[in-house]
Amino acid sequence: MTTPTTPSPTPPARGRRRAPSRIERAAGRAAALQRPRVLLALLLLLALTCVMLLDGYLRAEVGGDQRVRTGASASDVPDAVLDGGPILTFPGGQATTVSVPDKTIVLTFDDGPDPTWTPQVLDILEKYDVPGTFFLVGSMVARHPGIVRDMVEQGNEVGVHTFTHVDLSYQSQARVTREIEQTQLALAGAAGITTTLFRAPYSSQTDAIDNYSWPVYESLGEDGYTSVFIDTDSDDWKRPGVSKIVEWATPEDGEGASVLFHDAGGERSQTIDALPKYIEKMKAKGYTFTTVSGVMADQQPAGAGPTDEQGLQAAHHEATGATLYEGKALIAAVAVAEWTVPALSAGLVIVGVAVMGRFAMMLVLARRHHRQRNRRRFSWGPPVTGPVSVIVPAYNEKECIEATLRSLARSTHPVEIVVVDDGSTDGTADIAESLGLPGVRVVRQANAGKPAALNNGVRHARYDIVVMMDGDTVFEPDTVRHLVQPFADPSVGAVAGNAKVGNRRTLIGAWQHIEYVMGFNLDRRMYDLLRCMPTIPGAIGAFRREAVLQVGGMSDDTLAEDTDITIALHRAGWRVVYEEHARAWTEAPGSLGQLWSQRHRWSYGTMQALWKHRRSLTDKGPSGRFGRVGMPLVVLFQVVTPVFAPLIDVFTLYSMLFADFRAALLAWLAVLGVQLVCAAYAFRLDREKYRYLLMMPLQQLAYRQMMYLVLIHSCVTALTGGRLRWQKLKRTGEVGTRAGAG
Repeated sequence: MTTPTTPSPTPPARGRRRAPSRIERAAGRAAALQRPRVLLALLLLLALTCVMLLDGYLRAEVGGDQRVRTGASASDVPDAVLDGGPILTFPGGQATTVSVPDKTIVLTFDDGPDPTWTPQVLDILEKYDVPGTFFLVGSMVARHPGIVRDMVEQGNEVGVHTFTHVDLSYQSQARVTREIEQTQLALAGAAGITTTLFRAPYSSQTDAIDNYSWPVYESLGEDGYTSVFIDTDSDDWKRPGVSKIVEWATPEDGEGASVLFHDAGGERSQTIDALPKYIEKMKAKGYTFTTVSGVMADQQPAGAGPTDEQGLQAAHHEATGATLYEGKALIAAVAVAEWTVPALSAGLVIVGVAVMGRFAMMLVLARRHHRQRNRRRFSWGPPVTGPVSVIVPAYNEKECIEATLRSLARSTHPVEIVVVDDGSTDGTADIAESLGLPGVRVVRQANAGKPAALNNGVRHARYDIVVMMDGDTVFEPDTVRHLVQPFADPSVGAVAGNAKVGNRRTLIGAWQHIEYVMGFNLDRRMYDLLRCMPTIPGAIGAFRREAVLQVGGMSDDTLAEDTDITIALHRAGWRVVYEEHARAWTEAPGSLGQLWSQRHRWSYGTMQALWKHRRSLTDKGPSGRFGRVGMPLVVLFQVVTPVFAPLIDVFTLYSMLFADFRAALLAWLAVLGVQLVCAAYAFRLDREKYRYLLMMPLQQLAYRQMMYLVLIHSCVTALTGGRLRWQKLKRTGEVGTRAGAG
């Protein structure tokens, strides 16, 4: 029987290209508008990745090289250098060393700046009016630029100690250049200067130069750098005690010395205690203090070099042009990373607790739900045996509509079937009519969208209970019978069924199968017991007609009309439950593009529905109960946690690159193990075959990342005020009565 409500569309003339329909044109415009938002979502993720990589690089070089060379031959190093002073230059390409004059001390400090110890060192130097020469690690400069600025303004001198404190004798020329240039950029951004002083990590006296490090010094010398070594080592890093530090730092017989201390790289309280005592001791012995440049100035012929005041910082040069601006950009980027990474770390803790809490809740409540509903004595009430109306909204479902209707015709429960053709242009309505199945009515309407089609179906329904399903979904013979039994309880206003992925033979279908069984159905069991189920799936749901009309029917205010009406029913005081035995087989998206479109619509529509019903948070009665129980859970588990869940993977990758690879991998595997346990239990409850769980690790590595991007895209769309239109997915019709059940 056909009940026309609007004239049937005129088929296009043969041989003439059909003009796109209104919904197709709208979908095209919507897709065009979404491309910038997809790009913005990807840019946000890329920015987060860059921030994490920058922070990791500042703290530990990727694949950090911890090698330190010892015991190598020095046969290629000139004897004059090996036996010379601690200051090595290459004027005119000739290696030359300079010694510190007698009764003169050059205080040098390595590995800083450190926010705890360096300011204390600076205070001591300022108190005793003594200059220091600080060899700075570029990554530390970038993280603590203010300390470097104070250091230079106080009259101290700075030098390059590489960017990541790596032994350059093992590194390529490109790596050496990068280590120096990045440190110079950090100095330019921090203090507006560059320097010609250099000290290699793990270096000591000149007699420690070997055949591997010598080419590095030669190369840097050609570029105008002065390499600085030591005469006396305080060995303060060993923490031998204050008296030993002072003793070991004291040169013999009034000799001048370049003396090594450390203002970073560990606990330096002994250094802080020893430094004043050392300065007082050396001044009492008649020593004066200067910088490396001060020593160099003293070696110049009279009138040939800078004055003593200028000589204290003669190694510094004002940073200008691109160097200055690139340096400032580096400092700004590091500042962002220094703020962002701790915030993300805190977010990781919250997400970790939320994820594990959700798993625990799902396991406990799902088990309780299963045992409660499958008890031999459990009953909703007297069996529901009366006929029900099944509404099938259909738009261009020619591939699927026959299988859908034939599955309904085999129902063991009496049904009338109302097919609402939403302006299809592929003959869907004609196919439905041509089947000649009993109890099938076709209602035609101009294309107006799924909510309008469902409302039209409710108006044409003859019975008090209406079942709503998608036009690409197949029911089992007992599905409707199981689905309507909860209506024996007069407080039940709607029932959610158990949606199954029918086309699970493909990789992407198998991934969605795992997601449906583990996530959707375990979630529904949990929400059912808590009486705050947020969504009745569009593929399989049943409603009291009275309840649907009471809340105003299906609304087109959001793209998730199923979530919208479910929340509305809760707020109106109706109970919404889950019936696990009512199974429906639906065709999941078969391509990544279609999956993206579907999940973007779901995510964005859920956000719209939550915003629409935000007043439930302050309501009283049933509405307030849902607002204070259901809304927080849905926001936490379906929006906040998924949005920040990528932090688990980001920090896993971060830890693998910059920290302990093995520990990070084991932690990730532990999380995967918890998920596998939850998934296995969900499969057991639904009596699914465990073999699909073999694909779960790959799902976590690939599929889940796409879902993260989809949700981020949805958040960007919501924040930028975008509005999506319903986009039709391409169907293949491969889901049969129990297609994919194996």
